[in-house]
Amino acid sequence: MKEFLDKEVRWGILGVGNVCEVKSAPAMNLIPKSRIAAVMRRSEEKVKDYAQRHGIQKWYTDAMDLINDPEVNAIYIATPPNAHEELTRLAAEAGKPVYVEKPMARTFKECERMIDSCDKGGVPLFVAYYRRALPHFVKIKKLIEADEIGDIRTVHINLKQIVEPEIIAQLDDNWRVNPEISGGGYFFDLASHQLDLLAFFFGKITQANGFCSNQARAYNTEDIVTGSFVFESGVLGTGNWCFTSSKTAEKDEVIIDGSKGQIRFETFGKGEFYLLKDFQEPFHYQVELPKHIQYPLIESIVHELLGTGKCPSKGESASNTNWAMDQLTKIKI
Repeated sequence: MKEFLDKEVRWGILGVGNVCEVKSAPAMNLIPKSRIAAVMRRSEEKVKDYAQRHGIQKWYTDAMDLINDPEVNAIYIATPPNAHEELTRLAAEAGKPVYVEKPMARTFKECERMIDSCDKGGVPLFVAYYRRALPHFVKIKKLIEADEIGDIRTVHINLKQIVEPEIIAQLDDNWRVNPEISGGGYFFDLASHQLDLLAFFFGKITQANGFCSNQARAYNTEDIVTGSFVFESGVLGTGNWCFTSSKTAEKDEVIIDGSKGQIRFETFGKGEFYLLKDFQEPFHYQVELPKHIQYPLIESIVHELLGTGKCPSKGESASNTNWAMDQLTKIKI
């Protein structure tokens, strides 16, 4: 990798849509030695409005104009997944580090090409699986490593949501259920967070098999997925994702079972989890999550670029998540 020689990270953002309002971009102006230098969106009206509201001096309607801006030394790709591969290639060819939204791409093959582009450009590739840096999930990882619940036996994901899940942003153009744009349905948008987080705990997924179906026909892609998977640590897992459930049946739960206890948490809920150990009172851990939820991960990227830390979410780990999703949705019923 080429050495990052600047003493400040000056971000250029491609695609300032919903995710850039609160979740991610504002954090870039709050982290020391980090600031937004320019933003881009194809709609002049929308990008100008965003820049004015967020106090950003430069805005563009052409991606290459932003990528080639000499003031910009790092690129954040905040577009839907169908544009990730091409924009990553262009940024890498310009020699600028890349931070890309999740899922990393529509398919594992696209992820591989993104990694190859960044390798050729000598730049790092970071991916917005920000749960790897949130304090309650970091705490869970430490508890697992400290043997608090013993040897890990199994992990189970149970996610059931109504046809229009309340845990995602509601958009006029719901590209999340257009597989040509997103790669799949809500499974690719939401389960990617869960699978990546578990890989953070237990190592990459080495085997995965599953079934998917479009039961409700509310849109033209899968709305239910079930499957099993194996982590390189030897932990076995199962997942059950349904995006056409009743309101009564809604569920967001991950259960980690060990030889001495259990950890339960919501992936998309509050900053909390429950630790249950044999012959002990249940322990409830809760922290207040940051207003800008990607702040801790973006801070780790800034630290890595400036040589003072490491980011836990990169192209290699994120591509494994795409590989697992491809395997889990390979057999359509």
